[in-house]
Amino acid sequence: MTTATAPTQSQQPQSHPLVDRHAGVLQEATAALAGRSYFSRYPESPSPRVYGAGAAEQGQAAYEALLDKAFGALGEVATDGGWVGEEVSPYGPALGVTYPHLEVDRAIEVAQAALPRWRDAGARTRAAVCVEIIDAINTRSFEIGHSVMHTTGQPFVMAFQAAGPHAQDRALEAVAAGLAEQERIPASVVWEKPGRDKQGNPAPIRLQKDYRVVPRGVALVIGCNTFPTWNGYPGLFASLVTGNPVIVKPHPRAILPLAISVAVGREVLAGAGFSPDLLQLAPEAEGEGLAKVLAQRDEVRIIDYTGGPGFGTWLEQTAAGAGKQVYTEKAGVNTVVVDSTDNLRGVLGNLAFSLALYSGQMCTTPQNIYVPREGIRTDEGMLSFQEFGAKLAAAVGKLTGDDARAVELLGATVNDGVRANAEGLAALAREAGGEVVLDSRAVVHPTFPEAVVRAPGLVSLDVSREDVYTQECFGPVSFLIGTAGTEQSLAQFRDTVREHGAMTAAVYSTDEQVLDDAREAAADAGVALSENLTGAVFVNQTAAFSDLHGTGANPAANAAYVDTAFVANRFRVVTSRRHV
Repeated sequence: MTTATAPTQSQQPQSHPLVDRHAGVLQEATAALAGRSYFSRYPESPSPRVYGAGAAEQGQAAYEALLDKAFGALGEVATDGGWVGEEVSPYGPALGVTYPHLEVDRAIEVAQAALPRWRDAGARTRAAVCVEIIDAINTRSFEIGHSVMHTTGQPFVMAFQAAGPHAQDRALEAVAAGLAEQERIPASVVWEKPGRDKQGNPAPIRLQKDYRVVPRGVALVIGCNTFPTWNGYPGLFASLVTGNPVIVKPHPRAILPLAISVAVGREVLAGAGFSPDLLQLAPEAEGEGLAKVLAQRDEVRIIDYTGGPGFGTWLEQTAAGAGKQVYTEKAGVNTVVVDSTDNLRGVLGNLAFSLALYSGQMCTTPQNIYVPREGIRTDEGMLSFQEFGAKLAAAVGKLTGDDARAVELLGATVNDGVRANAEGLAALAREAGGEVVLDSRAVVHPTFPEAVVRAPGLVSLDVSREDVYTQECFGPVSFLIGTAGTEQSLAQFRDTVREHGAMTAAVYSTDEQVLDDAREAAADAGVALSENLTGAVFVNQTAAFSDLHGTGANPAANAAYVDTAFVANRFRVVTSRRHV
């Protein structure tokens, strides 16, 4: 027999004022996570009716006030006295912001010193403080939106939504998941085993067992260039809520969004009575290699990484081999299988938007579109492979044909690699024996003439050219791949994702057997599947508290936002027991 009891006085963390303040939202978030239902604490609309009159203007002014000066909002930090920062907006201007360069030894020392009090505060207090941080970050959403726009190239509304409320909801999701997993084990129980004494009388053995959550150690978050907050917050808050101090190492071209976030977090931590060194920023100069230095430190026990497969694979093999807990999101070849449809117009519109959003610079953008060479059945009659390609090209062209409207969807290209991919379609098609169905059109930005903006391009290939389409071609480039039929399309989908990874997959078919086969292929490949999306939900998008971002079951990522595995290995439980 086991009965739960209250923790002993020495173990009972003192109640923190924020616990009562945020009890309601934590209850709602935990329930939404358990039920996988719709829940959003942070409104995605930048309307003044939501965030208040003048909020947008104040946020832009706050962003502009940060430019061309040293970033001093972090307070007293473990710096070596140097300053770094060379961010240049994909829209043209240099940001001119510099940041204090971390002194690694001292940063790790102060992080470790901050850990015990944070650990002993208890899971519920840590969760409440994390919610307070996320709420405070939300008030800076417009400022962060502009900082993301000018470090990633996202159009502003997308930057506001994805880097602001959507990222904040993902952060809250990580907090709720971490809290639920820590509280799954009671703080204390009285354990009783039936027994008898030497005279045969009942004499149960009784022990009190206390369970204590112990964080693993210093956590490292390695940020990416394209989605610094959306991809950075889940690991940051999953580690923080489970008791681990966090060092955030942003991409050198996208420091500012995470610098603002860390500054807010440090201020809230200090105001809540904890050391601000539980959260530190580690900016670096281009090519410095600070992520590798930090990842190799023995004190760093948890690593969250979003970026290219080269360094991600090194982390998985080397850092994980050294006993560190490593979570990665890398590259993949996202796939669409087109078999048939009873809503051709909806398919074309949905696919066109999915390809165009942020010029394809998303880890969820479709790359490989498999279509039978003999064509597909539609509500507008049978379409050949070439006809479907032409109609998809026309849909993309219509969506992005007006420069002034297109830039609000496309944003700007983030780096030279993306620009080279967009500019090289003719050469790629020639070398692969394919055809440019739609060239990646250069778009002129009416407000930022220096921005390099590209509309999506589409190249048709034969299914035999695996050497081309099994490599990620990041940016506004997709492949229309001709197959012998849907059966081969599904087989290629399954095999390429198994081998090369993917974050998303989609299928279009009116045949229930094809849909069943697609579900089986997706399960075999370990990738989430969207079926017959023709409305205002796109394969690029995932909903916090409901959709898992990634599966951890294919080479594109070894983790998922946010499942139990994403939070449970960030802490351990230590038991102490005694006779009662």
